Amino acid sequence: MTYMNTRLSLFAAVAVVAFALSGQTYAMAPDDPKPAASPADKKDDAKPAADSKDTKPADAKPADSKPAEGKPADKKSDLDFREGFKQAYDAVYKQQDYARAIVILSALGHDDNPDVANLIGFSSRKLGKTEDARVWYEKALAADPNHSRTWQYYGMWHLERGDRAAAVQHLERIQLICGQGCEEYTSLRDALNGNISY
Repeated sequence: MTYMNTRLSLFAAVAVVAFALSGQTYAMAPDDPKPAASPADKKDDAKPAADSKDTKPADAKPADSKPAEGKPADKKSDLDFREGFKQAYDAVYKQQDYARAIVILSALGHDDNPDVANLIGFSSRKLGKTEDARVWYEKALAADPNHSRTWQYYGMWHLERGDRAAAVQHLERIQLICGQGCEEYTSLRDALNGNISY
């Protein structure tokens, strides 16, 4: 029986050691993903930088330096995005310089942002690039199906092409999103009634 107790004690000791070691592994696990994630993040960040380098070499350098700076760079990136978007917004609505707006918006590197995609679509439509506009409107709606401004502009796009029924459907969609009192609804409604140019 002492032999059996010795074996059980030895087994218990091995189990305790194994448990203790596994506890240390779990304690170290939260630290392990951070270093592993950083190189992967750098590779992922490097890929978009390479893509932007293909399109605009001047824009690639800031993109390369931002990921290396960490969280403060993200804040700076957000600030840069807001400033760039404001410049594009002014180019569209104050200066009607649609080509310049497209250049600014494209340089932001946020094509999946519904506001960016919508303004590129709007600018493309104003430049007569109707198929480009359609692609950008659909991209904006894929990013945010409730983006009422895109539904408004896409409705006007349909009106320009003579598809009144599609524009009415877009108007109904806007009503579901923000009601009949929002600017997007009243603007598209007025365009459908022939009261404003679009």
